[in-house]
Amino acid sequence: MTQVNNIKLNSLNPGQYGVIHAIHAEQALHQRLNAMGFRIGKKIELIRRASFNGPLHVRIGATDIILRGIDAARIQLIPS
Repeated sequence: MTQVNNIKLNSLNPGQYGVIHAIHAEQALHQRLNAMGFRIGKKIELIRRASFNGPLHVRIGATDIILRGIDAARIQLIPS
């Protein structure tokens, strides 16, 4: 069995992709992220980062979402 190195969404650089592997958040945040399209197996791209550790602009499918860095750190990805 091969070991997969998971990374957090907030560690991606603009233009990089990943596939959502897990979301480690309390139920309310998990439901909110799920409603916005953050689901296990979905491909996600980091479009850009705001200055001074500001929010992240991500794309899931055709949907663009602005996400706080602290919330992005709870999303585990498989790099692709």
